[in-house]
Amino acid sequence: MNTLRILILTLVALSARAAEPPNIVFIIADDLGWGDVPFHGGNAPTPNLERLRLESLELTQHYVYPVCSPTRAALLSGRYATRFGVTTPQNPRAYPWGTVTLASALKSVGYDTALCGKWHLGSRPEWGPQKFGFDHSYGSLAGGVGPWDHRYKQGEFTTTWHRDGHLIEEKGHVTDLITREAVQWIESRTAKPFFLYVPFTAVHLPIKEPGEWLAKVPAEITGDVARLYAACVMHLDDSVGRIAAAVEKTGRASNTLFIFTSDNGGSWAENADNTYPPDSYAAGTLTASNGPLRDQKGSVYEGGIRVPCLVHWPGKLQPGKFPGVVHVTDWMPTFCALAGYQPAGDLKWDGLNILPQLTGAEPPKARAFYVAAPNFRTRAIREGDWKLIVPDSMKKASAGKTELFNIAADPNETTDLADKEPGRVEAMRARLAELSKADRDAVAED
Repeated sequence: MNTLRILILTLVALSARAAEPPNIVFIIADDLGWGDVPFHGGNAPTPNLERLRLESLELTQHYVYPVCSPTRAALLSGRYATRFGVTTPQNPRAYPWGTVTLASALKSVGYDTALCGKWHLGSRPEWGPQKFGFDHSYGSLAGGVGPWDHRYKQGEFTTTWHRDGHLIEEKGHVTDLITREAVQWIESRTAKPFFLYVPFTAVHLPIKEPGEWLAKVPAEITGDVARLYAACVMHLDDSVGRIAAAVEKTGRASNTLFIFTSDNGGSWAENADNTYPPDSYAAGTLTASNGPLRDQKGSVYEGGIRVPCLVHWPGKLQPGKFPGVVHVTDWMPTFCALAGYQPAGDLKWDGLNILPQLTGAEPPKARAFYVAAPNFRTRAIREGDWKLIVPDSMKKASAGKTELFNIAADPNETTDLADKEPGRVEAMRARLAELSKADRDAVAED
């Protein structure tokens, strides 16, 4: 009898352990292009990302927004950023008060929550992450900052570095500071599950790397900005490795869902951007690679919105490549399902719970999603294998034309099929108009 009782208790304990909600670490690089990683042809060595790739499920069609704030708004809400009127990098508050975010949802079911890095969804302390579900927050309330002075663009929001809503001054390189905070937070966790969101500012301009990282750049990479850019990618890779090692050190790797991605495509902007406080930044355009995809940050072509993404969950997700279409809005429904969060009402999610697809329980599904470029200057809808790009109807016709691409056959968008497929164009235009009706339905009031 005692043996049977022990067996039953053991099985119950094992069942409970299997049902434990996972820890979630979500790392998002800033402006890292599709072709900046070696497994897509990048030239900067990234051994930690390469190791992670070999042990992960790579999402080969992971879509975000063309610029940073919209991607972040969509990630943390499960809704199209356009619902909040967010299409550009912005300093005003993005969310209406009371918005249920990914952080607040997970917190309500027992998760510890933290953000270490860039917020950019409201650049005043009173609009910061802790107002929207994060127990702890650290980093830039605004956007990308100078690596050493931690200053955002000149103006009202220049001073932006904070901890838990209080502006602070610290010394050190921004990538190291974010990493240190993330590692310390992981190592301080108790038995509760946790959600750690790490939005790095690397590889956003202005770039200025420590000499130790410049010295490690391969000799065949030449030019001041090119070498700085490679050093920044390598520095970021080292930080990803350090965060993964912290999870391993605490004995929680087996039940931690670890995601690495980027907020938009790589940028070809001028590194020595004079809107930032001067700090002897090397002049020259950034050398990001989105190849072979078309265009760059700010564009709704694939090079602006399709980014690297690795998903690691030992024993739960098999390493390999997932060919289905995934949108950044999918993460909130997926994580909430894993955590056992049940919304009290309709949160108007545009994303899907993709876990059954990632595990192989269901095949990849054809689906539609919609993105807008800054200030709605262009919109795009992906539906199944097809993608329609529509210029702003308020602009002159010369501003652009409607384009149609078969992404499955032509991922680099070299052949416009709009003239050959007028029926499909009209059907997709109607679907785009339907999805666009929800634009600005949740704009934050001042």
